Amino acid sequence: MKLHFYKYQGAGNDFILADNRDKNIHLNRQQVAFLCDRHFGIGADGLMLLEPAAGYDFRMVYYNSDGNESTMCGNGGRCITAFAKKLGIIQDACNFVAIDGPHHAVIDKQGLVHLGMQDVHHIAFQDGFTVLNTGSPHYVLPVDDIDNTDVFTRGREIRNTEIYQPKGINVNFVQDTGEAIKVRTYERGVENETLSCGTGVTACAIATVQRATGNFDRPVITPGGRLRVTFKKSSPESATEVVLIGPAELVFEGYVDIE
Repeated sequence: MKLHFYKYQGAGNDFILADNRDKNIHLNRQQVAFLCDRHFGIGADGLMLLEPAAGYDFRMVYYNSDGNESTMCGNGGRCITAFAKKLGIIQDACNFVAIDGPHHAVIDKQGLVHLGMQDVHHIAFQDGFTVLNTGSPHYVLPVDDIDNTDVFTRGREIRNTEIYQPKGINVNFVQDTGEAIKVRTYERGVENETLSCGTGVTACAIATVQRATGNFDRPVITPGGRLRVTFKKSSPESATEVVLIGPAELVFEGYVDIE
């Protein structure tokens, strides 16, 4: 099978995308993992198929680089919105559905994608860390020196903690500089640090205001670039009107033969 693919990146979080509106693309786990392999395939943190969905502009089907279908990917949601515009499916706004439910997205005049995320219904404040689900489950750990944090070793250890099995948890390290928060993320399914994680950035933005309530606009710095998260907290343990804002750029497109 010859696959027409598009490579996108959002704050360094990179993805392979394909138009599957005709439902002719059928990939197994090994094929997805091969395509995402940075040495033998195209190379990406994940792969997405844009598919039809009744009542929506499209459906987002997301796979991690290990080949398994996964939970919501925030940067992926922004990239597939830009992809839908390139395909002529939408203009500057869309409503699509993903594994965690419906999403609304808008592309502004600067080309930044504003992606509506799911409401967060339970923020679990633990002793020294926070756990919450922003479309994917996240563990948020504040650190004093994020640049010298061993994200891979510490992230893998927490990700594999028994209480979070069998699926594991994404692990975020966050440092609040006052003007912004700096975030580094170990992603399950990728099993490594990624340059950015949209749901992780969202989780960190919400977790770092702790129990405060009100309307928030949080600048975020990741190794892959800058993002923003806006949200409202009417109670200490929940967040609504959550929006992830950042770039989504086409890197290249091409064709690949898949066995």
